[in-house]
Amino acid sequence: MTSAVLGFAVVAAALTVTPGLDTALVLRAALTRSRREAAATAAGIVAGLFVWGAAAAAGISALLTASELAYEVLRWAGAAYLVWFGVRLIARAVRGHADPLDAGGAGSSSAWRAARAGLATNLLNPKVGVFYVALLPQFLPAGSDPLLTGLLLAGVHAALSTIWFAGLVLLASALSRELRRPAVTRAIDGLTGLTLVGFGVRLAVAAR
Repeated sequence: MTSAVLGFAVVAAALTVTPGLDTALVLRAALTRSRREAAATAAGIVAGLFVWGAAAAAGISALLTASELAYEVLRWAGAAYLVWFGVRLIARAVRGHADPLDAGGAGSSSAWRAARAGLATNLLNPKVGVFYVALLPQFLPAGSDPLLTGLLLAGVHAALSTIWFAGLVLLASALSRELRRPAVTRAIDGLTGLTLVGFGVRLAVAAR
């Protein structure tokens, strides 16, 4: 079990620090919103890892590789969500004032919305599901409980992601005074929006 956990940790660490959608969302929240919302976004993403880990261990996410229809439905749903989210941020940047969907200020409701966004983004990314269903079974020791071991490995990935996101949030917080100026905030929203749209389009046109 120890060798399985260590081996998976190495692969998960490489995946975690690779620039991608999760990093963009957490950085955007830290730079333009608040540390609370950045932490909530990261928490939503981490929760998604546990869902994928349990699904892969239970064989549910195998549908993504066994069923063309299941994969295509999730792929298009994820692409549509990313494009919608990205266009919303671009519109916010162009208008130069708060998005009505972000109204309500700081607090538990805005943090909850951030967590939902992180969770939805993670769960609607079929690439994450394929990663888990292709990789995680290779690290399940013979005779171990698949579900418990899958959750353990997902926990390893979640711990590494939490450390990575915490570092990003602390770095962004140190620079937040300058970066939260209105013009800079608009630029970050616009850049993040373009990134999300790019991810969505790439997901829509990508071959399986």
